Amino acid sequence: MTITLDQVNQASADKALALLDGLYEHSPWVAEKALSARPYQSLGHLKHALTQAVNAAPEADQVKLLCAHPELAGKAMRDEALTAESANEQSRAGLTSCTPQEMATLAELNQQYRAKFGFPFILAVRGTRGHGLTKQQIIDTFSRRLHNQPAFELKEALRNVHRVVELRINDKFASHPVLGNDLWDWHEELSQYSDPGFKEKNQLTVTYLTDAHRSCAAYISRKMRDCGFDSVEIDAVGNVVGIYQASLAHAKTLLTGSHYDTVRNGGKYDGRLGIFAPMACVRELHRAGKRLPFNIEVVGFAEEEGQRYKATFLGSGALLGDFKREWLDQKDVDGVSMRQAMANAGLNPEDIPAIQRDPAHYLGFVEIHIEQGPVLNALDLPLGVVTSINGNVRYLCETVGMACHAGTTPMPNRQDAAAGAAELLLYVEKRAAQDADSVGTVGMLQVPGGSINVVPGRCLFSLDMRAPHDAQRNAVEADVLAELAAICQRRGLDYTVDLTERAAAAPSAPDWQARWEKAVESLGLPLFKMPSGAGHDAMKLHKIMPQAMLFVRGQNSGISHNPLESTTSDDIQLSVDAFSTLIANLALETP
Repeated sequence: MTITLDQVNQASADKALALLDGLYEHSPWVAEKALSARPYQSLGHLKHALTQAVNAAPEADQVKLLCAHPELAGKAMRDEALTAESANEQSRAGLTSCTPQEMATLAELNQQYRAKFGFPFILAVRGTRGHGLTKQQIIDTFSRRLHNQPAFELKEALRNVHRVVELRINDKFASHPVLGNDLWDWHEELSQYSDPGFKEKNQLTVTYLTDAHRSCAAYISRKMRDCGFDSVEIDAVGNVVGIYQASLAHAKTLLTGSHYDTVRNGGKYDGRLGIFAPMACVRELHRAGKRLPFNIEVVGFAEEEGQRYKATFLGSGALLGDFKREWLDQKDVDGVSMRQAMANAGLNPEDIPAIQRDPAHYLGFVEIHIEQGPVLNALDLPLGVVTSINGNVRYLCETVGMACHAGTTPMPNRQDAAAGAAELLLYVEKRAAQDADSVGTVGMLQVPGGSINVVPGRCLFSLDMRAPHDAQRNAVEADVLAELAAICQRRGLDYTVDLTERAAAAPSAPDWQARWEKAVESLGLPLFKMPSGAGHDAMKLHKIMPQAMLFVRGQNSGISHNPLESTTSDDIQLSVDAFSTLIANLALETP
C-alpha cells in the first residue's frame, strides 16, 4: 500500500509506527525515535531523521540492529524465514538461485565475517541504482570489506542499513529518483569509452584527445541535443558547449559544467556528474516549454586531470585566456605532441584565443561535483555546500646526512637523513591538525640506494600543504619550513626545498554560496558547509567570475580516482533538484 508524507505527519504515534513498519528488520525503536522530528518536510528529511536515530543510539543498540538482519544467502533464506522485504531484496539480487559453489563461497564469507566482527554482513544488495547487484559484485564487496577494521566496518554496515531503508522508503511512498536513474544510466553509457590498454582490462581511462576522449565528446554532444539545447558545439580546445537560450534577447548567462576526462583507472562520476546534472535540468525545462531570463551554458571541459600532458585545466583555462602556446610542444609518453593530437582531432590551436569568455556577459559559474572524500559519507549527508576550494603549495625536498654502518655507528653519532624527514612528517601531521580544515601530506618518501644495514645518507620527500584561505596555508607552510630547518640543524643535516606548485585558494562567492544553501534547505535536508581539498574547474573560473560549488556524497567511504568511486541515483536526484531550485530562484532574482 502506497502511503504519503502527510499521512505520516498527521497520524498518531502508533499509527505512524504502523505506516513505517518494515523499514528496519525487527527494530521498530528506530522509527519510534525518529518520529520526534515530525513534521517531515520531505522524504529526505524523513530519511535523515531515521539515520540520526540510529547514529545517536548506543553502540550496543546499533549492533543489535545489525544482528536483527539475516545473513546473505544464509539459513533464514534457506528456511524461508526472511521478512518480505529481505526476501524480495535477496531474490532480486539472485541470491535465491546461487550455484553450489556460490553458496559455499557465501557460507565461508559469512562465517569469517561473523567471527571477525560479531554481526552479519550487511549490504544494500539492490545497489546504487536500486535494480540489484550481481552475485559477483556481492561476493567481491564481501571479500573486500572483510579487511576493514572493526570500528570502521561497524559504520560501513550501518551505512548499508541506511541505504536499504532508503530504498524501502522509496517503495513504500512510491517515490523513485527518475532523473537520478537517468543520470546513473548516462554515466554507465559514457563509461564504455576508455583508452586502449585500459578498456581491455575493464578500466576507465579517458585522457585528452584520444579516440575514447573524442567518443565521449560525441556522446555528450548527442545527449545535449536530445535534451533540447539550442546550440551544441565542440570548441577549439575540445570542450563540449551547450547553450539553452533565455526568454529575452541579450540576456546574461549562467555558466556551469565540469570535466569529462579521467585519471588512469578512475571512477565514473568525477567531473561527469557536473555535466549531466544541469543537462537533465535543461531537458526538463525544454520538455515543459519553459525559458528563463538568462541563458544556461553547460560546458563539458575537455581536460582537467593533467594525465596525458603536463598542463592541467586546459578546458576551463582556455575560457579565461589561460592557454600557453608552449604547451602545444609537450609530448605524451608515446611522443605525440599536443599540437599533433589537436590536429588529429580536427582542432586548430589558432582558434583557441577566440573562445575566451567576457565575464561581463556572465552571471557566474556553479559546479556540481562528487565530493571525492569521506566527509559526507561519514556524516550520512547526501549534499554539502562548498565554502572554498583550498589553496595549495607543493615542494620536493631532500635531506642530506652521512651514510654509515648501521651496526657500528652509535645512535648519538648519526646523521640520519631519513629520520630527519620522518620527524618532519610527524610535525606536518601535527601542525596541519591545529587548524580547522588545513591538511598536510608527505606523499613521497624515498631513500636512494638504501640498504638494510646502512644509516640513510639521503632522503627525498614531498610536501603538500592546503587550506581554505591563502593566509592559513601560508602559516602552515612557514611553520613547516621553519621546523625543517630546526630539525636539520639539530641533527646535523643539510637540506634543499624546491617549490613545484603554488595555487591560490578560491573562496566561494557569498551570494552564490547562499543560493546553494537555500536550495539544499528547500529539500528538507540539513545544511552542511565544507571546503574542497581537491582542485576543480571552478577554481579557474573563479579568476574572472563569481563561483560556488555543490558536493554530492560518494559511496565506499567517498573514495575517488578509483574504480570504486560511486554514488546513488537518489543522491544524484537530490543534486538535480538542488540545481533546479537554484536556477528557479535565480530566475526570480533576475530582472
